[in-house]
Amino acid sequence: MEEEDKTILVEVFTGTPWEAELIKGLLESAGIEAALKDDNLGSMAPAMTVNLGPGGVSVLVSPENYELAVQLVEKREEKG
Repeated sequence: MEEEDKTILVEVFTGTPWEAELIKGLLESAGIEAALKDDNLGSMAPAMTVNLGPGGVSVLVSPENYELAVQLVEKREEKG
């Protein structure tokens, strides 16, 4: 029987699909493994995500990388 992967991930950013991909790339270039989680609203009803705000794709990292990841995201947003 296969063992389930019970890795816990925490959210560091939520935005449009392209913003989330950009943040994921930023984190990975700093050596932080990141994953994307799509709430599927954007793919089922993309017009709704435009009207409801930043979309629905989250960037997730492991808890041990959370602090550094948040710092990198905030630094990028300051440069904006």
